[in-house]
Amino acid sequence: MRFAKLVPTLLLVGFVVMACGGGGGTPAKGKIAVLLPDSQSSSRWENDDRKFFEAAFKAAGLGTSDYSIVNAGGSASTQQTQADAAITNGATVILLVNLDSGSGATIEANAASKGVKTIDYDRLTLNGKADYYVSFDNVSVGKLQGAGLVKCLTTMNATKPTVAELNGSPTDNNATLFKQGYDSVLQPLYDNGTYVKGPDQSVPAWDNQQALTIFEQMITSHPKIDGVLAANDGLGNAVISALKTRHLNGKIPVTGQDATAQGVQNVIAGDQCMTVYKAIKAEANAAAALALELRDGKTPTETVSKLNNGTKDVNSVLLVPVSVTKDNIMQTVIADGFRTVAEICPASLATQCAALGIK
Repeated sequence: MRFAKLVPTLLLVGFVVMACGGGGGTPAKGKIAVLLPDSQSSSRWENDDRKFFEAAFKAAGLGTSDYSIVNAGGSASTQQTQADAAITNGATVILLVNLDSGSGATIEANAASKGVKTIDYDRLTLNGKADYYVSFDNVSVGKLQGAGLVKCLTTMNATKPTVAELNGSPTDNNATLFKQGYDSVLQPLYDNGTYVKGPDQSVPAWDNQQALTIFEQMITSHPKIDGVLAANDGLGNAVISALKTRHLNGKIPVTGQDATAQGVQNVIAGDQCMTVYKAIKAEANAAAALALELRDGKTPTETVSKLNNGTKDVNSVLLVPVSVTKDNIMQTVIADGFRTVAEICPASLATQCAALGIK
């Protein structure tokens, strides 16, 4: 099963963490700054990434004065100010989740001019100057979404279904990669007439409220939509909200990603077809390990690939995503400690959780 593919990835991350914990080398110096993007595009940034970074830094012996974690609240200018402040306050390594490649590249160019190392975290900054990139194989994320939707439509015996695509932010390179992945699965089916391509639209800044408005317009103009490729759980939840008002939830499969608590609850309820679990703890640990080595003046050697950002090849650590359906929740997000039963099984879903053996 797909979850088995996660094991080598976690072992790789474990190696990275152990590698930076060794003795010797230049004494640690400077601070590490983590720049998160917002709270609206996904709940993961504040609910998951922040706590995992804090835990990784504390486990490495850093005090609260040795690192900072801030959130730009969706404002590129705020993120720029936060980056400048971090450098002024002694940061020698910046972990950046850009809001768009343009502003991210500006932050990285300024950092490089001052001798500050940068790590692109989760999102690659196009034409940037990042020293390293830590993320997932994002084309594979999209392929899992496309394959998941196909499986759900097949299970529902859908005949020549019309599929709507609700894509992520056009300024987020990850959204481009996700779409590349799921279109590689869906486009051949459109081309041979097995599926009908329905409305296809991006959601600015991954804004869930805008996603709701966009999908309302989609289903009004295309009332026979049979499946929705929603690029993450937040967008998927917006779609589900619109479907509920029409009493269509559970009748039209919807995808997602991030395995947010809400997303997994929607899967359990039967309102969402699947989500994609990206082991955020492992991702944060890998990024923290690299940051610690760079802070210590070391040259990390654990990278496994290179990705071109448009101007340079960036040393990259890419982890493996995992498809999550109601059939493997216990073996994936629960077994890995990413979600708790209490988190995904509120009283309103007690019956469904019991039926699925989630306990």
